[in-house]
Amino acid sequence: MKPGECSLGNRLPVGGNGNKFEFPPQQGEDPWKECMDTAVQLALRAGQVVKKALTEEKRVSTKTSAVDLVTETDHLVEDLIISALREKFPSHRFIGEESTSAGSKCVLTDCPTWIIDPIDGTCNFVHRFPPVAVSIGFAVNRELEFGVIYHCTNGNMYTGRKGHGAFCNKERLRVTQEKAIRNALILTEIGPKRDPETLKLFLGNMEKLLTFQAHGIRVIGSATLALCLVASGAADAYYQYGLHCWDLAAATVIIREAGGTVIDTSGGPLDLMSCRVVAAGTMELAQSIAQELQTIDYGRDDN
Repeated sequence: MKPGECSLGNRLPVGGNGNKFEFPPQQGEDPWKECMDTAVQLALRAGQVVKKALTEEKRVSTKTSAVDLVTETDHLVEDLIISALREKFPSHRFIGEESTSAGSKCVLTDCPTWIIDPIDGTCNFVHRFPPVAVSIGFAVNRELEFGVIYHCTNGNMYTGRKGHGAFCNKERLRVTQEKAIRNALILTEIGPKRDPETLKLFLGNMEKLLTFQAHGIRVIGSATLALCLVASGAADAYYQYGLHCWDLAAATVIIREAGGTVIDTSGGPLDLMSCRVVAAGTMELAQSIAQELQTIDYGRDDN
């Protein structure tokens, strides 16, 4: 059996309740290093497929709305990643954007689970706008262990692993120390809902932050890369309603390992399935933003 496989033989009692996955450690062994190394190689491989497809004609269809786009490359890349991972780690579980859209259940269990966004920024991809990324997150016992995000058009590889730091290529990432909305550069995304009430709430949230003299609010079309900009210190914060666990999983590890914080828009701990988030370099800034936001309901990924 390979490291990290999820079976009854690998489930050992933790705290007496027996409901946690625990890999029996061997001296000097790192059970998730092979997984992360594999994720990096697959992100590079998938990124080359995406980069090539950027120059080609695309067949575009829609999912939840007229602006929620998907292409044949989204499906191709997700299949490439999951099939390679399933061959190497046959008992692991998978959450993928396109397989979830096709009807697969989006459930996070204690088993080692890969959370995959094959093309983050599909609308950008369709229009050949540069921020386009492949995102691969990994969780065990419902806790995020590492994240890998590859920026397909400029070749930047963002990685973060719990307890090991966050990097862009080989450069260590550090968040900013801005604590107040005033003077902060804040990123967000619009989300697929465009009905009048949702747009009113979305624009109202932007207006509220701007009245606090935020330096600016930016929308780049890729949640994962926007979150990487927070991790790298190029922006101070990010918030959004309507993103999904595959947008959040990898980037959350990267931001936390860069010294930042990722929370729910209520101000409480992050719920990966809640479709809402505030991330910032400091808890003070994250909480300040959360207090000003009006909720936009997108439901949950696990419903």
